[in-house]
Amino acid sequence: MSTSTGSGRGTGKGRRTGTGLKDPSLRRSIALFRAFLHEQEDPEACYSLLARDAVDQVEAYDGPVNGRTVVDVGGGGGYFTEEFQRRGAHAYLFEPDVQELGEKPPQGAVVADGYLLPLADGVADVCFSSNVLEHVADPQTFISEMVRVTKPGGLIYVSFTNWLSPWGGHEWAPWHYFGAERARARYQRRTGKDAKHTLGENLFAVHIGTTLRQVRARDDVTVVSARSRYWPFLAETVAKAPGLREFATWNLLLILRRYP
Repeated sequence: MSTSTGSGRGTGKGRRTGTGLKDPSLRRSIALFRAFLHEQEDPEACYSLLARDAVDQVEAYDGPVNGRTVVDVGGGGGYFTEEFQRRGAHAYLFEPDVQELGEKPPQGAVVADGYLLPLADGVADVCFSSNVLEHVADPQTFISEMVRVTKPGGLIYVSFTNWLSPWGGHEWAPWHYFGAERARARYQRRTGKDAKHTLGENLFAVHIGTTLRQVRARDDVTVVSARSRYWPFLAETVAKAPGLREFATWNLLLILRRYP
């Protein structure tokens, strides 16, 4: 399928997805939230649903992925990569942490840093990153590398949990509102184990307003959509309200198009 923009691509609005859930909708948001609640005891169900939903979103904006080249940057255990592959894409996972890959990495997995992908310019029809941006110290460089490896006219999918979201502190949320160190200490007291994330080491305070200004200032991409990934209604509207969006968006989804 061609990567040039054309009438065959979806608008990304109100589309019935392969999960059977309309995006956005209250039913979809509840289904995802319930899956997140059981992430620890049933990660397979949680991340498989999230992967199906994410690929549905890509196809809503860019058409079927069958036969296309997809680069998944920082996709961890490979759930997203495998879902792209199930739909016929030539999908490849680039993950810097060997432990995150698990015992059975997906076919096409490569140990590589998202700051310096071992790829030539313009090789991907779709460059995809789910919930990685808040874990990198230099988001601008990370996005630049995603843009570099994307073909002219290709799609870039970036989502991240912003710091002031109720889930911004990850496993120690929402207590991050009272300070990261206090939240980490509370987590340790409550669970008896150290938190996985440490602010300034593997978790960073990424904000929606700053990210949008940086992306819109670029001359090599256009912003197709900036919306809440999980919000059940008015997903684009909530991301337009300065101040409020930092709390209410929950998770920002950026759909970018590489300029020809």
